[in-house]
Amino acid sequence: MREITIPIDDEVIRSLHVGDSVALTGIMVTARDAAHKWMVETFIKKTRPPQGEDEQVYEALKKLLNGGVIYHCGPVVSKDENGEYHFLAAGPTTSIREEPYQADVMKHFNVKGVIGKGGMGAKTLQGCRETPGVYFHAVGGAATFLAQTVEKVHGVYKLEFGVPEALWVIEVKEFPAVVTMDAHGQSQHAIVDAASRQVLEELLNKPY
Repeated sequence: MREITIPIDDEVIRSLHVGDSVALTGIMVTARDAAHKWMVETFIKKTRPPQGEDEQVYEALKKLLNGGVIYHCGPVVSKDENGEYHFLAAGPTTSIREEPYQADVMKHFNVKGVIGKGGMGAKTLQGCRETPGVYFHAVGGAATFLAQTVEKVHGVYKLEFGVPEALWVIEVKEFPAVVTMDAHGQSQHAIVDAASRQVLEELLNKPY
């Protein structure tokens, strides 16, 4: 398993290929549907004006995501008597819901890695080539184990979206994942999809 430190530079990204196992260490930001929609509409396509502290959050995200990693995660979070947050569960969310937004977010913020489950589509794969970046597949059903890699919660933005949809800034150590979409245009998800379609077609056309 290859150890990768966040932020990640282009040379490291281009050295990664589909099938590589990695252990990620550093700062990452969780973001799901509401966060991606907000980033794209407010700061990329600018179809809605910033509100409240949006501008300050944007400036913080530009620093955090430059060479950084977005994790598609809706965590279970607790708050102790000192007011500090702790992740109790940190499993990956199905990523395809972010397909309309992900490539734009990657290119705008220079995001080098996206973590989730289930893979993403052609638009994100092209974004991986152009940014460059990679898609890391995390293990589903291991939410408690993955939460143990979160050493510290540094803060949270847009908590008004709700705990699962907020942007949590977390520090992880040796977060395990597998590269399933790389910066060279390779996608394990596309390969599996094509093979599955072929098997399905053969079954449907099989004479009985």
